[in-house]
Amino acid sequence: MRALNIAGTGMQAQTTNVEVISNNIANMTTTGFKRRRAEFQDLMYQNLRRVGSNSSDSGSVVPAGAQVGLGVKTAAIYRISEQGNLQQTSNSFDLAIRGNGYFQVTLPGGETAYTRDGTFSLSPQGEVVTSDGHVVQPGITIPTNATSVTINSAGQVQATIGGQTAPSTVGQLQLASFPNEAGLDAQGDNLMLQTSASGNPVTGAPGAPGFGSVLQGFIETSNVNVVSEITNLITAQRAYEMNSKVITTSDQMLSTLTNLR
Repeated sequence: MRALNIAGTGMQAQTTNVEVISNNIANMTTTGFKRRRAEFQDLMYQNLRRVGSNSSDSGSVVPAGAQVGLGVKTAAIYRISEQGNLQQTSNSFDLAIRGNGYFQVTLPGGETAYTRDGTFSLSPQGEVVTSDGHVVQPGITIPTNATSVTINSAGQVQATIGGQTAPSTVGQLQLASFPNEAGLDAQGDNLMLQTSASGNPVTGAPGAPGFGSVLQGFIETSNVNVVSEITNLITAQRAYEMNSKVITTSDQMLSTLTNLR
C-alpha cells in the first residue's frame, strides 16, 4: 500500500519543517540572525496510464492519464535576508549594517568569513575583532592613547588622541556583497563562508552604490517574527497529524484485508 510510504515522507518533511522553525525561534535574540524557510518538492510519480499514449488503434490519445504521486521531499532551506531591527547599545564598537552587505572577518586558518554581527571589541594589540577574537578586515588598529573612537556611516574609523584637537583617521571598513546571499554556507558563530552558489564577493565602502551604511552604537537584531513562526509551527503540527492519520487509516485498511475469511 503506497499510502504508508507517502504519508511517511509527509511526516519526515514536517519534522524538518518543525526543526527549521525551532531553530528560528531559538535564535530570536541572536544578533544579525536571518530566519530560514523550508521548501518542499513532490517526489516522482508512478504512471498507471501514461498521458498522451494511444488509447486505440485509430490514434486517439489519452488526454489526462493516471499518475500516482509517491510523496514529498525537502528541496531547500532558504535564508531570508530581510533587514532586522536596529537596537541602540551606545557601545562605540557595536556596529550595525543598514542595508546590503556583510562585515569581513579573517579566521585563524586565513579564510575570510562574512557576518552581519557587528558586536566588535578590541584585542590586546588594539585591533578591532569579533567576540571570538577574529580580526575584522582590513585590520584596523586603534591607538592605545585614543580617548574616543568615531565610526561614520561610510565606515571611516577616526580616533581622537589625547593632546590633539582634530581626530585622526585610522582605518576604513569594507563591506562585501554577493550575487546570491542564500548560497552562503553558515558555519555557526554568526559566520558564513563563500561557496560556488553564492558567487564571488564584491567589496566596497559602506554607503557606496549597492552597499548599506554603518551605524555606530547599534546592533542588528534577528529578523525572526515570533507570531509568524508560531503560526507556521501550528500549521506544521496539523500537517504532521494529518499524515499520521493517513498511516492509521492505511493500517486499518490492511488489517481489514488480513482479517478477510
